Amino acid sequence: MAESKYDLVVIGSGPAGEAAAMSAAKKGMRVAVIERTPAVGGNCTHKGTIPSKALRHSVKQLMRYNTQSVFRALGEPRRLTFPQVMRTVNKVISYQVEMHTSFYARNRVDLIVGDAKFRDADSVVVQLMDGAREIVTADKFVIATGSRPYRPADVDFNHERIYDSDTILDMEHTPQAIIIYGAGVIGCEYASIFAGLGIKVDLINSRGHLLEFLDDEISDALSYHLRDMGVTVRHREEYAKVTGTDRGVVMEMQSGKRISADALLWCNGRSGNTGSLGLENVGLEANHRGQLAVDEHYCSSVENIYAVGDVIGWPSLASASYDQGRAVASAIAGRGHRVIEDAPTGIYTLPEISSVGKTETELTNAKVPYEVGRALFKHTARAQISGERVGMLKILFHIETREILGIHCFGAEAAEIVHIGQAIMKQPAPNNTIDFFVNTTFNYPTMAEAYRSAALDGLNRITRL
Repeated sequence: MAESKYDLVVIGSGPAGEAAAMSAAKKGMRVAVIERTPAVGGNCTHKGTIPSKALRHSVKQLMRYNTQSVFRALGEPRRLTFPQVMRTVNKVISYQVEMHTSFYARNRVDLIVGDAKFRDADSVVVQLMDGAREIVTADKFVIATGSRPYRPADVDFNHERIYDSDTILDMEHTPQAIIIYGAGVIGCEYASIFAGLGIKVDLINSRGHLLEFLDDEISDALSYHLRDMGVTVRHREEYAKVTGTDRGVVMEMQSGKRISADALLWCNGRSGNTGSLGLENVGLEANHRGQLAVDEHYCSSVENIYAVGDVIGWPSLASASYDQGRAVASAIAGRGHRVIEDAPTGIYTLPEISSVGKTETELTNAKVPYEVGRALFKHTARAQISGERVGMLKILFHIETREILGIHCFGAEAAEIVHIGQAIMKQPAPNNTIDFFVNTTFNYPTMAEAYRSAALDGLNRITRL
């Protein structure tokens, strides 16, 4: 077997793995990345973030065409099939793969295509695609293998109408009705996408509210708008049995309900991709969800093996994974570390959601004296011009110090808008207060000026106290 030696070997080429490899290479290390598939980018590029958001964008464009009066002169509302929409998505994936592949050549990072398995703490055996095996040794390893959809054993995922969040992108038909089991971020995003295509959606939620980690007002708004799109949201329900038939899928609930549809999308949890890594050979053990425990330097219990990204669990965001990859490279190089704790949440439903900082419930439970400033998008000129009138910006701030404690946004471009508030929150006192938005001139008309409106609303509340 061939053998090669590196300063650092990264297993996985998703956001976390790529960021770790590129950052380490720029710090002068000899780096290799082992990727099990021929195309780099990981689940983020091929199955998760990029394709689902590209799919959402196409559906949003279709919805705007069918609902805005300016397009009425062009004819009747149009319908697109799921495979038609996916053609655009596949183009985006190709662009992403081409771009990310160039990063490895530019930074002189070796890319090894194959399955890696630890032989010991200093080496892995890579099963190459041509059947050969290669031993790769390194001083340090970073596990960045990501995650996959959780599949319960009593659900037949080989049935042609039963999908998970990876295989749904390969669906070659357009169902009239679909059941989405699991109302987490992925489930809610796909519920709005399919509803936007005119498909009847049953969204099954095992909890009492949608996305309970969100601010209550934002969660309520999401629930309202999903129902307004025609989604049937079923709270506090759990499946008892799933049966695939010649015509579709029947889901029997523990409550006794029977729900039928043309297809089922299973979105209930994810598991870390650690089962084939040979962790037992280095004394590592993943938890029941396939995730690895790490310290503040992203180091596992084995001193030269690190882990970042979805494989370590929360927050399981591509944005946080990029930052974790850069942070672990700095830690390995002995240049300090950064624990990612304040990543904003971006949820690409229709309309989208984003937040950073504390929620009202968290502040209330902590007995923090706070006030709220709100701006409704329908009152902003830019939203009226664009037709994106649904949504609001919400600022939570301390009554006494006026420090910004949380930013919550629901509506068009929420994931972009939130970063303005995030930037001010990160400033040292006294520059992190709500007064910044009142004393700053914003372009007009913009969505960003909602910050000024929300700040004035909040300050008006405390002047009445």
